Amino acid sequence: MLKKIISLLLVAAIIVIGYTQKDALLEIVKNGGIYAVFIGIALVGMTVFFPIIPYAVLAGIIGAVFGVMQGILISLTGAMTGTMLMFFLARYGFKDWAQNKLKQYPKLQEYELHLEKNSFMAILFVRLVPIVPTPVVNIVCGLSKVKWTTFFLASSLGKLPNTLIITFAGASFAQNKWLSFGVYGVYMLVITSISYVILNRKIEKEKMESNS
Repeated sequence: MLKKIISLLLVAAIIVIGYTQKDALLEIVKNGGIYAVFIGIALVGMTVFFPIIPYAVLAGIIGAVFGVMQGILISLTGAMTGTMLMFFLARYGFKDWAQNKLKQYPKLQEYELHLEKNSFMAILFVRLVPIVPTPVVNIVCGLSKVKWTTFFLASSLGKLPNTLIITFAGASFAQNKWLSFGVYGVYMLVITSISYVILNRKIEKEKMESNS
C-alpha cells in the first residue's frame, strides 16, 4: 500500500510540476547553459508521463539550442530517464493492481506474452514503428518478465532514429527551414506508411480468423 501511495504521489508531482511550470522551464532551455541541460532532460522525462509539450517540439527546440550531437544526448537521456521511471513504477509500484486490470484486456495480455518470448526485437520494433502507444509499452514491459537491461537497450536503440531526425530538424531550422520540414516530413511519411501497412495486415488477419 505504501509503495502505491509513494508511486501515485511521484507521478502526480511530475505531472503538476510539468504542467504548471512548463513555460518557465522551457524558457530556461531556450536560454542555453548548464542549467538548461538538466532542465531539458527533466522536461523530456516529464513528457513520458504527460505530454505537457509534444516530444517533437521539445526535442526540436533542444536541437536548435544545443546542436545535433548535444541535443540528441540531452533528449535521449531525458526520454530514457522518464521511460525507465515509468517502467520501474509499473513493476514495483502498481504491479498487483495493474496485472488485475490487464486481465480485462486480452489483446494486451497477448502482447505481454509476445514481449516475453521475443523481448528485445519486439520492444525495438514498437519503438522504431510506434504502432503501440509509448506509455502502454512502458507499463506492459514493466509488468512482464522482461529484464530491465533488455528493455533499456532495446528502447534506447529504438528511440535513437526518431530523436536524431527531430534534433537534426530543430538544429537546421534557423539556417534552412525547408530542409528541416522536409527531413521531418519524409520521416513521418515513412513511419506512417509502415504503421498503416502493419495495422492493415493485422486487421485483415483478425477478420480472416473471425470468419474461419
